[in-house]
Amino acid sequence: MKRLIDPASAFPALISMAGVTLFTLLFLHAESQEAVLGLTLGAAIALLLLARFGWNARAAASFAGHSGAGNASVIIGVLVVVAVFYDQHFPLLMLASVLLYIVVCLGLNLQFGYAGVVNFAGAAFFGIGCYTAAVLTEHSALPHLLVVVAGGVMAAGIGSLLILPVLRTYGHYAALITIAFGILFRVFLEVNDALGGPQGMKLPGMEIFGWKLNDGLTFGDIEVSFYANYVLVALAMAAVAFMLVRRLERSWIGLNLDAVRLDETACAAFGIDVARWKITAFTLGNFLAGLAGAVYAMMTGFVAPNSFTFGDSLILVSIVILGGIGNPWGLTVATAIVLILPEKLQFIQEYRLLLYAGLVILILLFRPGGLMPRQVRNYFPGWKP
Repeated sequence: MKRLIDPASAFPALISMAGVTLFTLLFLHAESQEAVLGLTLGAAIALLLLARFGWNARAAASFAGHSGAGNASVIIGVLVVVAVFYDQHFPLLMLASVLLYIVVCLGLNLQFGYAGVVNFAGAAFFGIGCYTAAVLTEHSALPHLLVVVAGGVMAAGIGSLLILPVLRTYGHYAALITIAFGILFRVFLEVNDALGGPQGMKLPGMEIFGWKLNDGLTFGDIEVSFYANYVLVALAMAAVAFMLVRRLERSWIGLNLDAVRLDETACAAFGIDVARWKITAFTLGNFLAGLAGAVYAMMTGFVAPNSFTFGDSLILVSIVILGGIGNPWGLTVATAIVLILPEKLQFIQEYRLLLYAGLVILILLFRPGGLMPRQVRNYFPGWKP
């Protein structure tokens, strides 16, 4: 018997998304440090009050019961922000960067949250995608869509080699292997003159079927920032990556990944190939990071070793922990907080890593599940992105 769903139960999700969109518009429009700080504190107080009166739980249940309407409202919210800031470069650049970092963190979520594979080299795999795009655009005539795919394949291929020593170690030792790889990757870039050395490499903007994303759009007297093009591309990538991760979570693949994370010994005893599923999660997660890196490189037009440090990898890890390990919606919120807040509050720029470390410590102490803890696993074979 088919379950009937009350359409009115979608209202909490839609109202919440409308509120988030309004706050985003106000936050990006704020210029003074006092206004930004006031909005930040106001949002924190509002969230605490809403949680006190049970609104957050109602909104979460509404999103879970109406995932299609919830996903559509998020996309509409992003498009509204683009429409409001259509001619301003900086807000659109931040928005595109957030969407691309969401793709990277979704890959880390597959590794950390589902399979339990530790990866402290997220920035390195992101950088592999960036440098693959830089090299291919300079030395080949490949279409840029293939260049983006090549960035993902290169990151996945190198990751499939790194996973071999990771599989032979456990716990802290596995983490140390990924840390060492991230450090070696940056050193390799700095001493390699073919890749520009410490000065990095320049590369052209992205072009898709004759559509040059670095050319701004013009509608009569209205000129649209070229970053709006990258926001649309990044939004499409984030939406596809999000649906892929959610689909994997609800499938038999997600069941196997969860089992491997919870108890490897029991999995091996029941015939589950632990190594196979760890390799699958690690490879797919790095593929997503490489895809995002290739697009990010063409958007910024420049890549350099200083952009892929161990500190950048820690920022990615802090996003996953802050949002809630295993919860794609949580890391989406955390990505926006971690990337946009320091850009708007200039006085904390130099203390950014200190801020992230403090947030992670507070989360681990007082809310180990993150801002949006992963709920008890649901398994439905039907399509429900």
